[in-house]
This record gives sequence, C-alpha cells and structure tokens, in this order.
Amino acid sequence: MIGVFAAGERGRRAAGELAGFLGPDAVVPDGPIGPALRSLWPRLGSAVFFLGTEATVRLVAPLLRDERADPGVVCVDGGFAVALLGGADALAGRVADVLGAQAVTTSTSAASPLDELVELLDATVAGDLAACGEAVRLGEPVRLVNPLGFPLPALPENVVVDGGHEAAWTVLVDDRVPRGPVDERVVRVVPRTLVVGVGSSTGVAASAVSAALAQLEERRGLDPRAVRAFATLDRKVAEQGIADALEDWGFWHDSTTAPLLSYPGEELAVIPVPNPAELAIGIPSVAEAAALRGAVELSGGGRVEIAAEKVKGEGVTVAAARVLPRGRLALVGLGPGGADERTPRAEAELRRAAVVVGSAECVAQVRHLLRPGTRVAADGAVRLAEEGAAVAFVAAGAGPVVAGPVRADVVRVTGVARQL
Repeated sequence: MIGVFAAGERGRRAAGELAGFLGPDAVVPDGPIGPALRSLWPRLGSAVFFLGTEATVRLVAPLLRDERADPGVVCVDGGFAVALLGGADALAGRVADVLGAQAVTTSTSAASPLDELVELLDATVAGDLAACGEAVRLGEPVRLVNPLGFPLPALPENVVVDGGHEAAWTVLVDDRVPRGPVDERVVRVVPRTLVVGVGSSTGVAASAVSAALAQLEERRGLDPRAVRAFATLDRKVAEQGIADALEDWGFWHDSTTAPLLSYPGEELAVIPVPNPAELAIGIPSVAEAAALRGAVELSGGGRVEIAAEKVKGEGVTVAAARVLPRGRLALVGLGPGGADERTPRAEAELRRAAVVVGSAECVAQVRHLLRPGTRVAADGAVRLAEEGAAVAFVAAGAGPVVAGPVRADVVRVTGVARQL
C-alpha cells in the first residue's frame, strides 16, 4: 500500500490526483496527517508526503524500526520529489514524472531483487550484498549461478542466470563451499538445506563430535551455515557429548535455531543408506539414516538426497542429507477489502514471485507491486510451481483453491486485513 499524505485543501487535491496515477494501492487518508500515519504505518509499503523535508522527517522518525522493513518515504517539496528513506528512488522517479518535478535520489542501499532472493530462500549471505545489489540497480552485468535449481524471484535483464559471460559481480546460490579462494566480487547466498545425522558410541567425547562435524566442511565441502537441523537415534539424545558439541557448534556458527531431531531405531532401520553396516545396536545405520529421515520430515513431501556420506571419527559418525529445492506457490486472496487493508505479507509474496497468475482483473489490482521482469499468466499456477518457479496465484475473496497434492511448497497468504 502507498499512503499519500498532505495538509490543506490544495495539498490534498494534489495528493488525490497523484494517487490516481499511482494505482489502486495508493490511498489518501482523511483527517490530520499524524494520527493517520501512525495508524497506517505497519501496513505501508511506501509513503509520499506533500510536505517539507524537515516536517516529514519529524513525522516518520519516531516510527522507524528496521531499514529492511520500514516503508520507503518520498517527500514532494518545492518542485522536487526527494527519496528520503527505504530505497524509494524508483517511487521518487514515478512521482516526479507524474508531477513534472525533479527526482532526487538519496538511498545508497535500495532494495534489489537480491534482497528478495535472500528472503525467499531464508538464506544467509557471505559477501557484499549491498554493493552487488547496487550494481544490479545500476544495470551492471551480474551473473547468477544456481547449480541446485532454487526458485528465483523476478530478475532484471542485466542479471543472467547461469550465464558464462563477463560480469561485474557473481551471485552463487549454493549450500556448498567453493573450492579455492573466492573473489571479493562474489556474493554467496547460502540456503538452509542440510540435516546432519549423528551417531555415536556411549560416552562419546564432545571434542570428538565437534571434530567430526568440522569434517563435513573440510572433507565434504558443505557450508555449516546451510545446516537446518541435526538428527540422531532417540536413545542418543541423552549423550552429553553430543549435546555439548551441538551447543558449541551453535555458539561458533551464531545459530540457535537448528534443532536436534530424534527417531526410534525401527524407523531408521528401514531407510536405504549408501553405507550400511552391522552395528551393535541392531540397525544398519544411524548417521546417514537419521540425516535422511530428518530431511524427509522437513521437506514437506519434497525430494531429499545424501549430501555427504558418513564421516567416521573417534567413537562418532556424521553424515548430511539435503532437502532439494522445489517451486513455491503462494495463494494470495485479495479479499473484499480495499488497497489500504492489504497485508505486508501479501505484498512481499508478490514482489518475490517470478510469475503472477490470476484473472486480468485481479492482476490489474496488484500489477504496480510487481518487480520488473515478473511474468504474468492467466492460468497454470500449479504447473509452473511444480516446474520450480516462484509463483503467486491471486484471486478475489479468500484466495484461489487448488485441488489435489501439489509438488511444490504451498503457502496461503491473507491478502487483506479483513477477509470474507
């Protein structure tokens, strides 16, 4: 939603005219600016003020919380459309075009499709994402390497996927560590795809478990930032050496969100593994089987594979399984409410989508929210998502309904604050 704020009859008239050009998501609130701004702020994607810059800053400053989540702010002042906050350069340009004003762009870290990619994949980043994003925004050639085939948001023409041409920057989307030195103009996006299985003898030392875990990076080339969970045999959860090693791992890798999953022996015994063995506990595998079982649980019905066969240490074995990427289908209901009630979650899903599917009427309501390069289709949402695309499927009311199982990650998004 774009809020357009102005004081006085003349200002409100100009605000209303601008809102008409900005599209159905632009609203001009009634009443005094301050209370209206505070009420709408949590739902705003952007805000335009027909006020002086100093007055605008005084209004928005108490409301700012997070530069990644705060609305973009544009101030129309004395023949200029000034991008004050939140990567609002593009909006300032649109406002300037409508009003015949001069755009003044001020942001140095405007949001780019790379930010949407990181959020879409819930990934961590190694490298200068802001500088690479600025290169994308300026139209410099950027190469995106995606060997595992993760779903991608809409990308501008200067970002070439898996292209071999000369590029100013390279973005590598992978859960593995590159071999050799990494150029400073390479940004690594690391999705959390891995489940690490741990098996051990009774009384195993924490140092032995830690040393084995380190081998997954040193010998198998897996990035520890890609670990989503650990898994083991249920009777091994009480092993103090495992618990202490995982606590130490979380400290050194700044991660407190990777749980330890556990499974009974009868479940692990039936899982095919690449390296079965005759274990004293009567099952052919713990580390590889637990990793695969945990990955299946977290995949939501998707495909999994062994990412690293077992590594043996002193009284311990570890292995890793990968949750393979698949497409994403966001079901977005546009509801009976107006644009001023649209939720930030719905707007985020629309910005992240590579393809938006829906009727011409529904797509028209959200077209101004889409990033350049977003494809629009009238149907085929399920097929596109199952082929690996990031898809937003929009419909009136509570949103579209899809029949049968879908071989993609499906999320239902409340499009407006009030639904039928």
